[in-house]
Amino acid sequence: MQKMPQWADVLLIPLVSLILAAFFSAVVILAIGENPWEALKIMVEGALGSTYGWGYTLYYATNFIFTGLAVAVANHAKMFNIGGEGQAVMGGLGVALVCLYIPFPHWTLALLAAAATAAVFGAAWAAIPALLQAKRGSHIVITTIMFNFIAASLLNYFLIGPLKADGMEPATARFPEAARLPTFQDMFSSPDNPLFRGAPANVAFFVAILACIAVWLLIWRSRLGYEIRSFGWSEPAARYAGISPVRIIMLTMLISGGLAGMMAINNVMGEAERLVLNSAEGAGFIGIAVALMGRSHPLGVFLAAVLFGFLYQGGAELSLWTGIPRDMVVVIQALVILFTGALDNMVRMPLERVFSTLRRAPKPDSKSTTARTAE
Repeated sequence: MQKMPQWADVLLIPLVSLILAAFFSAVVILAIGENPWEALKIMVEGALGSTYGWGYTLYYATNFIFTGLAVAVANHAKMFNIGGEGQAVMGGLGVALVCLYIPFPHWTLALLAAAATAAVFGAAWAAIPALLQAKRGSHIVITTIMFNFIAASLLNYFLIGPLKADGMEPATARFPEAARLPTFQDMFSSPDNPLFRGAPANVAFFVAILACIAVWLLIWRSRLGYEIRSFGWSEPAARYAGISPVRIIMLTMLISGGLAGMMAINNVMGEAERLVLNSAEGAGFIGIAVALMGRSHPLGVFLAAVLFGFLYQGGAELSLWTGIPRDMVVVIQALVILFTGALDNMVRMPLERVFSTLRRAPKPDSKSTTARTAE
């Protein structure tokens, strides 16, 4: 029997953790001599108070959806893919190669080709650590984080060598017009009603939503998803049922790496319109927090990604209009990660006791209740 309802595990625990993180963030802001209420108002106004703010919030959220889903899929097989950063970098390399060297007639074809190539490059980068774990027993955390550094070095090599454009900056040339994604400003603005002016949110946001739906169908509505979850719950039982550990490890990590690689269609193809250094922007590591907070469920990942998008954009506004440093956002993120991840049991165990008490509470006897009513 579950110790608490599923809705409490998915929604209530993250909500309480978020409230605790907000409380301690307010304490930190007070400690540096600023008003936490004013800071909150500036963050909300900067991130959600205009279409411009929403455009940046959803742009960041799109990155975090892809990397959060990547971590979530691996989590269901009880594997901790910490290599989303490197897989996203390699996905960006794939996007750049497709967009620079294939003449597309329209952005829709470019998007399909770039998304597929980014997924293949990300999956290929995850395949080596997966094979090392499946065949040699190497720990997936160690190998994936090492591959992040290798990916960064490869990106440096390509941007100062074969793919470098004219000029001093280590970056590729800009992609052709037909390989640039329409932004929210292009899609929703009109001459009389300009919206999302200058914001980088683009059509990749809707691809991220489709990815959430696809992951939900995979994990909870497919045979492979059942095998992934079975392997995650008990590897010996999965072996006994005829599920191949090598097959599950490889397929899970390929899917995970492919999702992380697809992040590049948002930041490389949609925002920068070229490949630059630090193209992943740390989203691979934020995806870990997003997956933990979202309980590895696509809906939870989506909501957590929007929250972290809000923190990114709101934090930028906070450092611009107050004396609070930009690093304060890192502190808030760390507190959210602390309470939703490391201190999860601090919230979970008291709530489990509350629900256990409610479940054991004696229910009124229907016959005696009827008799008292008759009297």
